[in-house]
Amino acid sequence: MKPLANLDAAFLALETPSSRLHVGALIILEPPERNGSVDRFDEIRTLISRRLVQVPAFRQRALRVAFGLQHPVWVDDPDFDVADHVSRVSVPGPNDDRALSCVVAEVMSRPLDLARPLWEMVVVEGLPGGRTGVIAKLHHSILDGVSAALLLASFLDLQPDAEFGPEPAPWNPPPLPSPAELLGQGAISLARQPSVALSALRRTLDVVVELSTRNRSLATEGKSPPPALFSGPRTSLNGAISSRRSFAGAALSVDKIKQVRRALDVTFNDVVLGAVAGGLRSLLAARGEPVDRALTALVPISIRAESEHGTFGNRISAMIVSLATDAEDPLERLLAVSTSAAAAKDQEEVLSGSLLAELGQLTVPALASIAARCVAEIRLFDRVAPPVNLTMSNIPGPTFDLWWAGGRVAELYPIGPITDGVALNITAMSFRDRLYLGLLGCRRLIPDIGDLGDRVVDSLDELVEAAAARTTSPRGELRPTP
Repeated sequence: MKPLANLDAAFLALETPSSRLHVGALIILEPPERNGSVDRFDEIRTLISRRLVQVPAFRQRALRVAFGLQHPVWVDDPDFDVADHVSRVSVPGPNDDRALSCVVAEVMSRPLDLARPLWEMVVVEGLPGGRTGVIAKLHHSILDGVSAALLLASFLDLQPDAEFGPEPAPWNPPPLPSPAELLGQGAISLARQPSVALSALRRTLDVVVELSTRNRSLATEGKSPPPALFSGPRTSLNGAISSRRSFAGAALSVDKIKQVRRALDVTFNDVVLGAVAGGLRSLLAARGEPVDRALTALVPISIRAESEHGTFGNRISAMIVSLATDAEDPLERLLAVSTSAAAAKDQEEVLSGSLLAELGQLTVPALASIAARCVAEIRLFDRVAPPVNLTMSNIPGPTFDLWWAGGRVAELYPIGPITDGVALNITAMSFRDRLYLGLLGCRRLIPDIGDLGDRVVDSLDELVEAAAARTTSPRGELRPTP
């Protein structure tokens, strides 16, 4: 029995019927080049079953401890059957991108079965051109974005004719621990909890004091600190969420992003945030909403040490960035985003990701679950400002071709979770010469999420044109004068 780490357990405890804290990816595969009629579903499922030995978490359950005395524990599932986790579905006609997006949204709306290992893969058949889709869905308690990329690598190959691997050995783990065993271990943990919690609380308060002192120092120097929680405006993108999801994929040109990055001397991620900011400003304006206040984005960042590469679990921190959506000029908006992101990153580096870690240490599973469900049931975020307006993350991916069961990967869209109050998640992953964006939203609040994806693409084109015009103009500096 291995107890879940603090942050991993928090993701499990904070799940509610409306906030499904799983992550995923939509992978589009071209048909294999080899001859012969082969059932692609059987082929893909066979590869998955033979590669499971590389992913032990795929055969482990998160077993809860009675009364929430301790974090759940990972245990090998004696009833594991790959057939319970890999299924197939056909895209209904017309089999276009919209129909595929609806299938992805439906899969992401469904909860994972907590009585089984926390993952599933759905093979999507009937796509145009003989292509096949794979929707991978895993609980956030298993992994973060960086380790998700590692996990996918277990099923992807560098050439189309790679071997699937040997037949899996018989699966005969020991029986599940009894409730009494779990309760006994939980009681031991509970005895240590007061001192552990007191120590974590002391460290959390130290971090908060350090953060406050740093922000006052920035204000004294005439600099703006990063935005705080609950500082963003209330918009139609925020509120109590339903259990139903909407999904859209969008693809940005990496060359265009780099073109803007070089022209304005900002980072790659700044340009992505700037393009998203432009798309959101355009969407809110089309909805007739005011755009006089800047939206804020929660941007997760990896704090995984070099020695932790190759491991699963969550090793993340986060920063809050202003998207400067109140700025009309696209370049002014991007430069403001860049300034805010730099300040947020400096602050996070000073804190070394410690605040999120300490808060995870303080999480009591039973109390966290009750609190999360109360927030959802009273629809708190229909009445108060959201902690942030959206979550936006960017995961580096490979620049070379990959194959899955002989089929070349054509597109790869990552998918992140949404939570109460924050009904939009945009997760990006670079792959070859494109940056693929997976947009997930609450269907009640953001039914037009495909329109947002189109507006983000248009926003990047606007940045490219504006940056080219500014670069060739003899007037002014690229950056505002400090």
